[in-house]
Amino acid sequence: MASSPRHFTRPRSLAHHSKWPMPLRLHGSVTLKLVVPLLFVAAWSTAITCISFFFYDLGIKDASAWIPGFIVGILLTFRSTTANDRYNEGRKYWAQLNQTSQGLARLIWIHVDERHEKDVVLGKQDLLGKISCLNLVAAFAVALKHKLRFEPSMQYDDLKHLVGHLDAFAKSVEQPKETKQNPFKTAGQFLGLSMAASNPRKLTKDARVPLGNLPLEILSHLCAYLKTLFNNGTFKTGTCQVHSLRALNTMNDILGGTERILNTPLPIAYSIAISQITWVWILLLPFQLYRSMKWVTIPASIFAAYIILGIALIGREIENPFGYDVNDLPLDAFCDQIRQDIDIIMCRVAPVSDDFITHEANILLHPLSQLGSKTWAEKTVEEILTALAVKPSLHYPKADHNKRPKMQPTIRNRKMDDDDDAERGEASAGVGADLGGTESGGDDSD
Repeated sequence: MASSPRHFTRPRSLAHHSKWPMPLRLHGSVTLKLVVPLLFVAAWSTAITCISFFFYDLGIKDASAWIPGFIVGILLTFRSTTANDRYNEGRKYWAQLNQTSQGLARLIWIHVDERHEKDVVLGKQDLLGKISCLNLVAAFAVALKHKLRFEPSMQYDDLKHLVGHLDAFAKSVEQPKETKQNPFKTAGQFLGLSMAASNPRKLTKDARVPLGNLPLEILSHLCAYLKTLFNNGTFKTGTCQVHSLRALNTMNDILGGTERILNTPLPIAYSIAISQITWVWILLLPFQLYRSMKWVTIPASIFAAYIILGIALIGREIENPFGYDVNDLPLDAFCDQIRQDIDIIMCRVAPVSDDFITHEANILLHPLSQLGSKTWAEKTVEEILTALAVKPSLHYPKADHNKRPKMQPTIRNRKMDDDDDAERGEASAGVGADLGGTESGGDDSD
């Protein structure tokens, strides 16, 4: 298992697999960030225990001292629930972005015509325009990722080749230069010390030029491209036009929703109160345990602090699910997936339905028959419908096929419908005559 600081400080890769038992894993655990707090708790509980054993008993007799523990539990539950809600909401937005990007890319690639037959130059422009549009769809996800991480430039390796040609505010923002970090600060960040943490908004806070909103500007360029398609008549289907515009609106909603999660954290008053009450409870814990546990107070206090501080730290870590913490959302993997899906859509010419429907390898009635589509095309409609009527029985292998009701296939057409209507009319007349005869017979008998 790797042991580099990057291994413990970057979002966990979806492809990562560990054979270690879950209780022994460090990657993704908050254990390393609890080393310093637990050392302090160990020293504190040792001091209280030694004073109580050798000098003066500091133990608490009143059992009501346990009441604050219930309050701590409520506060930690509130914190964890809020953080989990924000994490899940962020994940849903990115899943929705993946789905919307696939749908928009598919609409553009298949339903936008390429005018190769009219003019070779126009056809080539249409093709290059579709490729540019789909690249911008992939660029939106990457730009959103960097925006949520307070990285305003477009000069990143995974972004500049996608949007470098756009006239956007981020084009004038220089990429920050990598500087050698102080080893003490690196160690402090590795151990989760808040005093060593850098301000994530530093780049946006110290900016001297307008930063703009790159994801929003990409949506504007996509909307302009759709307008061009509508005007030149290459995007003809009205429903597809509506769906494409709706997809852009959905992407805009995703942008606003993720920004809302990012810019509306848990109110600072709650965070401060939860932290203060938690630490007061931990510091009072040795006084509560000494009377009943004596020297066991030390490990018991450390273990209790590990539970309480661990839950609180997990809630704080996933409160912003878009950062670089191990348990944050793997945004890089999400962007790569969107890029791969779009490349898959673009890798082939838009398929023509006749090419795959009439292909001999198209086994239409498997497992009833291994014949291909071309072979079935030579058969009559009655034969095809007869085979379809038999096929459902194959799903019940234990059924008695000899007692299976035989379904007679029918071919519906206008002539047969007219004949059926005539038959129903004659039958109705016959029933009416029978009813009339019965009534007459009744009258005669009376």
